[in-house]
Amino acid sequence: MIQAKQITKSYGPLQVLKGVDFAADRAEVVSIVGASGAGKTTLLQILGTLSVPDSGTLVLDGVEVLALPPARLAEVRNKKIGFVFQFHHLLPEFTALENVCIPGYIAKEKQTDVVKRAKELLDFLSLSGRMHHKPSELSGGEQQRVAVARALMNRPLVLLADEPSGNLDTYNKMELHKLFFSLRDNFGQTIIIVTHDPSLASMTDRCLEMKDGMFV
Repeated sequence: MIQAKQITKSYGPLQVLKGVDFAADRAEVVSIVGASGAGKTTLLQILGTLSVPDSGTLVLDGVEVLALPPARLAEVRNKKIGFVFQFHHLLPEFTALENVCIPGYIAKEKQTDVVKRAKELLDFLSLSGRMHHKPSELSGGEQQRVAVARALMNRPLVLLADEPSGNLDTYNKMELHKLFFSLRDNFGQTIIIVTHDPSLASMTDRCLEMKDGMFV
């Protein structure tokens, strides 16, 4: 589903990624672990086309995405990649339902279809009773599940998660961890997770360790 080859990235004199190769199959859940500064988040940002490498190739669903013009790349990012971050980044002035709808509106889908899909996702995530609440009225676990629903809005092929449970208590952390595998089983997504949490890493199909800009 996704394949990166010989990815390098430097920030000034600091080389963060040193020729990284990575691949994940359809419906595979892969975790990436390592100390802070190892290059995990930088790699995830490149896999999600949020950052451009200095060199290397990135193929998503058979398409070399780094060769695409900016407008086409933005379309691929919107429709084929979902993002879940440590901080949920929900827009505070909008309800849970409205937050989930935003990627669908960006993709220029019909409003009725977008709202229907958003409600289905919130129901799947046990949030049907909270869809008209704003983020400030939701618990941390609920906010993160809304963020997951938003990431799933456009039925992405790949879901990228950067420390998704880092701000959650033990109960909500375990619920989120189980949710990732439920998503894979129900929607068939390829899921790539950067985490410091050993319990989450141990649950994934593969766990890869980064050190000094390379996989160990």
